[in-house]
Parts: sequence; structure tokens; C-alpha cells
Amino acid sequence: MTIQQPTELTHAAMLGLGVHRPERVVTNDEICEVLDSTDEWIQTRSGIRTRRFAGDDETLIGMSISAAEKALAAAGVEAQQVGCVIVATSTHPEHTPASAPQVATALGITAAAFDISAGCAGFCHALNLAASMVRSGAESHVLVIGVEQLSRFMDPTDRGTAFIFADGAGAVVVGPSETAGIGPTAWGSDGSQAHVITQTPSCLGGHSADEGFDHPVVQMEGTAVFRWAPFAMAKVAHEALDLAGVSVDDLDAFIPHQANLRITQTLAKNIQLPDSVAIATDVVDSGNTSAASVPLAMEAMLRNDEATAGDTALLIAFGAGLSYAGQVVTIPPLG
Repeated sequence: MTIQQPTELTHAAMLGLGVHRPERVVTNDEICEVLDSTDEWIQTRSGIRTRRFAGDDETLIGMSISAAEKALAAAGVEAQQVGCVIVATSTHPEHTPASAPQVATALGITAAAFDISAGCAGFCHALNLAASMVRSGAESHVLVIGVEQLSRFMDPTDRGTAFIFADGAGAVVVGPSETAGIGPTAWGSDGSQAHVITQTPSCLGGHSADEGFDHPVVQMEGTAVFRWAPFAMAKVAHEALDLAGVSVDDLDAFIPHQANLRITQTLAKNIQLPDSVAIATDVVDSGNTSAASVPLAMEAMLRNDEATAGDTALLIAFGAGLSYAGQVVTIPPLG
């Protein structure tokens, strides 16, 4: 016997974008009420002025649903058309059950649903999976969500992380398109640097009595990340451009993971982007939202008229693992 498979390939694109930004805006001055630092030091080191923390009524699943509903509306796609839901996150508080099936059910979706964990690169990883499903004919529409609630997994006295990380969610609907809207993905990992960004201690325990935490908190060797990201990711950016057959001069926008404004600026310089390319700087107002940062930054560019739907953009994301991924995309309409 012969096992049947779809034989006709199609193009894939992001058909709609939606986000959820928590209501609570947290200034550097508020962070410094606990952290031994200053607004000037934080802005100089990271470029961050404010970030958003989810309130008690804004759960990771709730933020995901909010962003997803807007993405579906922007795409003009009904929930029943979605064949798979992928949630990229590192901060769902339960290993089991995953967040995606709960998000799917709330949206009226009974299709396959699962979480992936690739740190801050999670959204771009999930986007590659979704595009591959659509191109192969395995699914017609895939919902991709990047969401984090990092404020609940931080040590507010840690000068390496407390002022950086924040909360939010972004979602896109990936579906068939007459032309390619998501280029081939340049991705990879370097597990030899797994120690650079961690959640410690492990879920098996190991907390000392004086740490004051009953759950893991994020820790990061910021200097190591800064030495790695702007240089290694420039090579990945050019690989993604080459795979898509696009030059830097063809780009309208550059939307990297919003890790740190200095990293973004150095990376853009190393890629040798022309002045005509708009660069996402949502980290200034939103902090580092890990797997949510790329869709949130895309939304900010659309909202601020720094980019428009249909523009060609380069996405690059990198983080814990160390993991990284990048692709050239067509920016979708905003819900």
C-alpha cells in the first residue's frame, strides 16, 4: 500500500497580527524602589524606560486569548479554520497541562495545540513550524502565539534581570498566500552556552532557606549575551536574507528580539543596514518580553507608522538555549 500525502506545495504568510499589552506600566523609578539602581543607569545600560507587568487578572492564558482573538479578526479567519495552535513561552507556570490546549478551547478550537520552549527565540521557531505546515498542505491555517509573564519569575533585587524583563503577548495567523510571505528560516542552537540564561534552581528543588523564593527565577549573564548576540546574529541575519533571496536594500524594516537597545543598535550596524530600513525599538517602552517581543515590536511599528502592512521585514530572535532563528517576512495587517 502507499501512504497518501499532500503533493501540492503552497505559499505561506502571516494573515493577521494581534497583541495584548498589560495595563500596568512600570517605570524605572518603581523598579528602583527595590533594586539598587537608578533610572539613568538602567537607560544607559539597556535603553529601557518603562515596561508592563500583568495584573492579577491577566494570566498567561488570558493574554494569549486576547492577542489571538485580535489576530484572527485581522486575518478574517474563523476559529474553526485553525488546524493547529502553537504557543511559544517559557513562563507557563505548569509543565502539565500545556497552555495551548487551554487557549484553543477558549477560542472554540479543537485542533492540535501544543507549547514550545525556545526562550526568546520561541516565536520565530513557532513561525517556522507554522509556515512549514501551511506550505506542505498539512494545515490550512495555524495560530502562533508568543507570550510571557516574566514578572512572576524574577528576583526584583537582581541587577542583571529585574529591570529588563516584562510581560505581554503577540499572535499571528499563518495561512496560504498567492506569494511567499514567510521566507526560509535560518536557525540553530549552541548548548555549550546553556548556562548564560537560566531559570534556577530547577523544579527538583535546591532553594536555600534565605533565598525567599518557592519557584525558579530567571538569571542571566548579561555581558556574555552582549558579547555573543550582536555578532553571531549578524551572520544569521545574512543567512536568512540569502535564503530568501533578499538584500538589505530590499528591506523596509528590521524587527529583532527586543533584548536590549544597545544590542539592537550594534546588531543593525553589524548587519550594515541602510538608513532607509526602520528599526524596531519597542524595548524602550516594553522591556524584554522574551517570546512575545517580536510580535509586540511588529505591532508597535505598525501603530507608530514606522512600518505598514505589506512591508518586507527581517525578523531575528535569540535567547536561552542558546537558541536563535530568523526569517524574512511580509508584515501582516494589525487587528
